[in-house]
Parts: sequence; structure tokens; C-alpha cells
Amino acid sequence: MGSYFAYYMTGYIMIPVLIFSLFCQHKVNSNYNKFSRVMNSRGMTGADAAYRLLQLNGISDVRIKRISGKLSDHYNPKTKEICLSEGVFNSRSIAAIGIACHEAGHACQHAQGYFPLKIRNFIIPVTRFGSFLGIPLALFGMFIYSETLIYIGIALYGAVALFQLITLPVEFNASARALRVISENGFLVGEEYNGAKKVLTAAALTYVAALASALATLLRLLILVNRRR
Repeated sequence: MGSYFAYYMTGYIMIPVLIFSLFCQHKVNSNYNKFSRVMNSRGMTGADAAYRLLQLNGISDVRIKRISGKLSDHYNPKTKEICLSEGVFNSRSIAAIGIACHEAGHACQHAQGYFPLKIRNFIIPVTRFGSFLGIPLALFGMFIYSETLIYIGIALYGAVALFQLITLPVEFNASARALRVISENGFLVGEEYNGAKKVLTAAALTYVAALASALATLLRLLILVNRRR
């Protein structure tokens, strides 16, 4: 049981990460709540903006559909669907335009073979396995003094950290694509554009927080391995 106790004792490493994560989540919610109440001057809905962005990039085989939930928006590369939440699909808010165009940016990445997206999609199966079994396997390996299990567990959780690292350029690039199209084609103008940028910038920070959390957890495991020697 000593390994499990030591693992939880190293939890102090997570304190600044937790504080940063809470800050990022607060920024996302506050910016979304603020700019979801400000309508854009062109009267475009989120679905309109996503469709227009796809058209401008010559993409015609991606479906745009409405889904339930708040901030549940995503792009599904398997079905080629841009899934927009109820607060984005039919909304004419500045936040809706930014979010919808961001998801359409992912569709453009997929259509154009954006390399970091390919890598991220490739390692998703390992990541799911690693997030579920990586830590327990490493801790169990420490408990029974099995270096093989320890390093398998660390490697599996390392894939989670790698996934979060690769996610950063994917998300930042999707936002950059969205903001460029929004600006160049006048979807939003002036302060409207700045509002959408604030929403997407806040959302991007949550991925930085996720990476920090994964790296901190990996560091905790490595500290335990080093103490065991």
C-alpha cells in the first residue's frame, strides 16, 4: 500500500495545475456567457457561419447538425459531421459564430490532411486505454515490485500526455483558421471579432490546462519510480 500512499502524497504537484484549470474554466464560462448574449450585426447563425466557411474551403461532404448540451460542440471525422450545441446552432450570437467556425476549422483540417490531426486520431485508441489503465497498472507494478508493469503503465499514461501535447496545435490551428475566415469575409466586424477571439482564446487555454495536468500526473509517477530505487 506504500506506493498508493506515496502517489497521493505527491498530489501537491497538482495544486497549481488545479488552480490554473479552474481559472481557465472560469474564463471559458464567463466569455461564453458574455458573448452569447451579444448578437452579430449580419444576423448569421452558428450553422450559417459553419456552412459558409466550408463553402469557402470547397468542402461539400460535411453535414452540420444540432446536438443537445452546452458547449458540447465538436467535429466527428468518422461521420464527417459538425455537431453544434443548441446554444450555437441557431444562435446569432458572437460566441456562436466563433465556436461554429472553430469546429468547421477542424473539418477543414480533416479534408486537407492536417498532419497533427492525423497523429492525434491515430493515437486516440491507445490514449483511451492509457487514461483508464496507465496509472493503476503503474501503481500495481510498484506494489508487486514489477518493473515491467511499472514501465508499461508509465508508457500508457505517457500516450495520454502525448495526446494532449498534439491537441494543442490542432486546436490552435482550428481557431486560427476560424478567425482568419471570420475577419477576411466579414462574418464579424470590429468589437464583434474581438469578442469571438476572446471566446476561442479562453477555450484554447483549457487544452493547455489539460496538458499541464497530464504532465504533472506523469511527473508524479516518475517521482515514485525514482523513490522506489
